Amino acid sequence: MASMTVIKGGEAGTIFDLADSKPALIGRKKDCEVMFDDTVVSAHHARVEPVAGGWIITDLGSSNGTTVNGRAVKATVPLDDGAVVGLGDSIELRFRVGVVPAVAGEAELALVAAMRERTDLIRREVAKVIVGQTEVIEQIMMVLLAGGHGLLVGMPGMAKTLMVSTLAKVLDLEFRRIQFTPDLMPSDMTGTEVLETNLTTQEKAFRFIRGPIFCNLLLADEINRTPPKTQAALLEAMQEKRVTAGNRTYTLDEPFFVLATQNPIEQEGTYPLPEAQLDRFMFNIWVDYPAEHEEELIVRTTTTTRGAEPGKVLSKAEVLQLQDVVRKIPVSPHVVKYAVRLVRATRPAEPKAPPFIRQYVATGAGPRAGQYLVLAAKARAVMEGRIHVSCADIRRAAAPVLRHRILLNFAADSEGLTTMNLVDRVLGAVEEPSEGDYA
Repeated sequence: MASMTVIKGGEAGTIFDLADSKPALIGRKKDCEVMFDDTVVSAHHARVEPVAGGWIITDLGSSNGTTVNGRAVKATVPLDDGAVVGLGDSIELRFRVGVVPAVAGEAELALVAAMRERTDLIRREVAKVIVGQTEVIEQIMMVLLAGGHGLLVGMPGMAKTLMVSTLAKVLDLEFRRIQFTPDLMPSDMTGTEVLETNLTTQEKAFRFIRGPIFCNLLLADEINRTPPKTQAALLEAMQEKRVTAGNRTYTLDEPFFVLATQNPIEQEGTYPLPEAQLDRFMFNIWVDYPAEHEEELIVRTTTTTRGAEPGKVLSKAEVLQLQDVVRKIPVSPHVVKYAVRLVRATRPAEPKAPPFIRQYVATGAGPRAGQYLVLAAKARAVMEGRIHVSCADIRRAAAPVLRHRILLNFAADSEGLTTMNLVDRVLGAVEEPSEGDYA
């Protein structure tokens, strides 16, 4: 199996798979296997085909020309693994041999193809209860499909709890809610052992009673209101998907997600999450005020009789299958390099970090941020019915992944800067990899 990956122009990061048994056309027309909606590309620009011992490319009389590794293609030339194919001056593709797409099953491909319509259906079902907040719902869906956990930060009364419980109904997930309070103990979440007496034999034995953490979707409401001892009880469940009580370890049912809520303004009587635990959350999702027309609709609809109940769109088995598909989505080296470049640009000690990072940041994001950027980008591609990931998907996931992994210094606080200000500036300062990065 061979492939061509867009590394410049078009939609960078897009991967086109080439069949081993037949030629592939490159051009603007719909009959082209490698198609670009760009006037620099001719209707039938070039043809790539397998021959005995390798691959060749032929220019089909294109108006702007075809190049291989910078040299013009006059007629037919061989293609080697890693060759860069140029279409005019604005589009470049990297040719690779032996790149097998990770998503191979027909059932998985069909599931991905249907996800765009299902994603729209999920939005419509959630909209029966939640008005607006489309970006928040999209980010929660990205977290769930990527198998991560999310922290929802927003003012009181923003329907964070209702949003999570509604999504649980739409995705057919077993839902539990824990109200975190200062007196909450770890056993109140994980469960406890009780001493029971067998009425027949009169023998006494301990029996473990499972706590509310044994579910598919756990809402940790106001997680910063409970002491660190109880907060830490979530760590094993979030990372290893299991719970240890006494001398026994219990495995949680798949899928398992933690969505925690937090009030950003009330600090009295709260216990801020340690940085190590914050890093376990894939996304920090900001739940903002609704728009004026949305708020009018909220007031109008919530002060009358109850509306329609949301219906189920996905089953638990399909959620698990989609999580598996997300892991199988191929990602080009171009996209991975861009994700790593973004993360490294947030570290003040990094030689290539922008000057404003050295000026305002105390600690940057760690390697887990790069992992979550790529996973979130894959999840977004699946939600849109695609099996290729672009740098645009990485940029879309940058804010919720990075905003809680960047620690500001005193200079930033004194100037009233936030982590979102710096994330926006990093996105503007860091360029996508170019051909020179692969030399």
